[in-house]
Amino acid sequence: MTERQDPFAKFDDVISSLEEIRGHIGAPVPPVVAKVMDHIDPVSRAIIEKSPFIVMASATPVGYPDISPKGDPVGFVKVLDEKYLAIPDRPGNKRVDTFGNLLQNPYLAILFVIPGKGETLRVTGETRIVRDRALRESMAVEGRVPEFAIVMHVERVLIHCPKCVLRAKLWQPEQWPDSSNTAGIAEAMIAHARLDTTPEELEAMAAREGLTQLY
Repeated sequence: MTERQDPFAKFDDVISSLEEIRGHIGAPVPPVVAKVMDHIDPVSRAIIEKSPFIVMASATPVGYPDISPKGDPVGFVKVLDEKYLAIPDRPGNKRVDTFGNLLQNPYLAILFVIPGKGETLRVTGETRIVRDRALRESMAVEGRVPEFAIVMHVERVLIHCPKCVLRAKLWQPEQWPDSSNTAGIAEAMIAHARLDTTPEELEAMAAREGLTQLY
């Protein structure tokens, strides 16, 4: 059996312990440590209920990570109580990568984003994928009831400081880069999957298959 080569061998001074990191940046101040909670309080609830966009992070049983963005009307993630959240599943590309991960490793992390606000909210907990009818009906949009909902038992909640958003100038349109020379979804799929088709043909196929349906 061929021994796996270290893909990072070409880099010098690779960090191998948390102590090394602490030696360079020091320890966090007590309030930063104390801000982690195990439930949804009124401050966190207000952020969740104003967020139209989240990023979900899941992982396989061996820890291989995956992230998935989700967007919907403001407050689409439903706060059931201080320990439970519910996230509706809307029509997508049917890969269901997150579902596949959660069925094997039920832990999920969510980053809540509010346009124009620098602070974000991080929530982590154990999940189940459910088809509870009453719950799904409560999250219908345009009369369309989601097929599934992810229910999270909240274990960790913390507010994240705005410095990353400030550095990125994320909510300053005049600072946004020109993205006109970057690929759209059809062009990217053709390049990445080496497809022998045109963007127009791929978009038509997606429409026929219902992949462009929002609800």
